Amino acid sequence: MNRRTAFLGMACGLLAFCMAGGAFAHAAEATVVDRIVAVVNDDIITLHDLEAEMRSVLKSLKARGLPAEAERQATAGLRREVLDNLIHARLTEQEIKRQSISVSDAEVERQILQLRENRGLSEEELKLRLQEEGLSWEEYRRQVKQQIERSRLLTREVRSKVVITRKEIEEYYEKNRARYGGGTRVHLWNLYVKLPPDADSAARQAARRLLEEVRGEALSGRSAFADLVRRAAQADRELQGSDLGFIRLEALTPALRETVRAMKAGEVSPVVETEFGYQVVFVQEIREEGGKPLAEVEAEIQEALYREHLDRRFEVWLSDLRKRAHIRIVAEP
Repeated sequence: MNRRTAFLGMACGLLAFCMAGGAFAHAAEATVVDRIVAVVNDDIITLHDLEAEMRSVLKSLKARGLPAEAERQATAGLRREVLDNLIHARLTEQEIKRQSISVSDAEVERQILQLRENRGLSEEELKLRLQEEGLSWEEYRRQVKQQIERSRLLTREVRSKVVITRKEIEEYYEKNRARYGGGTRVHLWNLYVKLPPDADSAARQAARRLLEEVRGEALSGRSAFADLVRRAAQADRELQGSDLGFIRLEALTPALRETVRAMKAGEVSPVVETEFGYQVVFVQEIREEGGKPLAEVEAEIQEALYREHLDRRFEVWLSDLRKRAHIRIVAEP
């Protein structure tokens, strides 16, 4: 008996009849407990299937604490997305059967053993966790078997067809020179006065004067910049400071980057206006770092390109599979 026949039999049998008391008997009302929401070739997806998948999704959505209307709209969107995922899962299962992909019990056991070892769990501990999640041992084994089957299908249909050329690796390296190439890193200290966006001109002038004073003290040699930073941390006033450590020039804000780019080690900057106030920086050290050669990052690039290719080919494969299938949405989810 296939799933569709089984479902129709179940639907016919699950009728609830309500009889009113007294001298008058009301007509019985039948309530269908479950219904079909989609047909995928010779398979079906029921409302029960959809609701089961939605439980964990709705739990996460509830935790976000959205307003009622926003939650209602988000739930509707998620139901359509979950139904789409169920359709893809049915198509995948059907393709596994069509290609006669099988997994033995021994392979399932080896996979479970590997999963347990990766998590450092004994069989008893794993079963206890599954029980806490409301999952039986047999259901867990079935899920593991499905994962292995799907992995083999994807290897046959998608992964085995992904090829990364040397030219692609070199082009990726050139496009990401900023990531793999060298650059300048500077060890900075700063003193600053934070101002709110709506600070008036008097507050801005006072902040600039304060920083000009401490800058003059550093330039005169009366106090090292690091000492000024430490004193600022101990004092209860608007002047603050910190040791920023080594920072790439590209990570600095545009105004500060142009200022620091023109400085040498041991120099103190003029007062710089930034988006949050004013600051003065001290360059303790400058390091010019060489870039990583292609040979050093080739494996990393190949992995990044492989993931990109795999995602694209999987989408194409799934789209083709869906076009060839007979899919009918019986009722909106």
